[in-house]
Amino acid sequence: MTHKIKLVAAIFTAGVTLGATAADKLQVIHAGHIINGIDDHRSAKQSILITNNKITAIKDGYITPQGYQSIDLTDQTVMPGLMDMHVHLTYEFTKTSYGERFTKNESYYALKGAANAQKTLMAGFTTVRDLGAEPQIITAVRDAITQGTIAGPRVYAAGKSIATTGGHADPTNGFKHVLMGDPGPKEGVINGYDDALKAIRHRYKEGADVIKLTVTGGVLSLAKSGDNPQFTDQELAGIMDAAKDYNFVVAVHAHGVEGMKRAIKAGVHSVEHGTYMDKEAMKLMKKHNTYYVPTITAGVWVGEKAQIEGYYPEIVRPKAAAVGPQIESTFAKAYKKGVKVAFGTDAGVFPHGLNGREFAYMVRAGMPAMESIQSATIEAAKLLRIEDKLGSIEVGKLADIVAVKGDPLSDIKLMESVSFVMKNGMVVKAQ
Repeated sequence: MTHKIKLVAAIFTAGVTLGATAADKLQVIHAGHIINGIDDHRSAKQSILITNNKITAIKDGYITPQGYQSIDLTDQTVMPGLMDMHVHLTYEFTKTSYGERFTKNESYYALKGAANAQKTLMAGFTTVRDLGAEPQIITAVRDAITQGTIAGPRVYAAGKSIATTGGHADPTNGFKHVLMGDPGPKEGVINGYDDALKAIRHRYKEGADVIKLTVTGGVLSLAKSGDNPQFTDQELAGIMDAAKDYNFVVAVHAHGVEGMKRAIKAGVHSVEHGTYMDKEAMKLMKKHNTYYVPTITAGVWVGEKAQIEGYYPEIVRPKAAAVGPQIESTFAKAYKKGVKVAFGTDAGVFPHGLNGREFAYMVRAGMPAMESIQSATIEAAKLLRIEDKLGSIEVGKLADIVAVKGDPLSDIKLMESVSFVMKNGMVVKAQ
């Protein structure tokens, strides 16, 4: 007998522990089609057998071994759990965001993080890389998800982004002088090689999983330039020397090409946004095996909001208007040049839960639908160095599985309406 499993959002406030593994639980998914994340074939009519939280077999046809609970997805396309390599779970930019840091307490951001984590999971994203938040808040959200206290994706957290004085992630930009002070490595602001070492070690001390640098100016910071280089070669060398000691994957926010090139040469693992990337930068990325995380959704969003008077501060508005529309064009060129792509959206710049919009933007820019899905599955897993356990539907992998009703290769916008989500062997959404 086939059991239709239905869990609704209300379950998350009813004391259900979603993070725990399904001990001694046997399940079989009857999949109408499977996109496994590793090849270009969309297979039909298969059964995925799951024991506890791992995939143990994939069989042709629809079978239900004795003792297994069956899940009917025969009218759906089944895929690995999706991954977003650039989110900010504890934030969501609005017209009032800039003043909130003076009026809201840490508990406010922690609760926002919990709510946004749930939205992200319900959108089909079972793993995310959070690239910038207050360390004690995002690590608390991450750990609460891991322990099963709240619902959300696996979180690989950077904690405080690392900047140089006055740079994009200097937390005192825009403050009046009496409040500006001189933040240092502990606060994620460096100047020189030794500061770089100390900043990485502070992130390790605070429990970070990955590292985020802002190597050029940015759009939403209260500073004039959106693209100037903001790290020296020496500072980048210090970052990477320490990051290697602690086995950190390093991501760099970069709009301007000079800062981007310095970071790629230094050996960073991914470039976020890449707005003004040129042919030389693309060649360097291919040479150094650097991933590109485009965040087109954020670019489209800020470009649109920049047209609304008063939505962003005046120092931000021209940067948003210039940078936003450029990202999709840059992505199209980089993809054609063969730069490796991992899926990332910069959710938090726009509302969480809309992460799936990125697929359609990528396809519109020239990436085949299958490759866009792979960028959010096996390629993202490779960037995080977790492809041995996640990123594909294969025997031995963790049972992170999502599905959509229909064929996303024919209609990529279906990726915005994920109907089924299983994380770590637990069904958390079924429609």
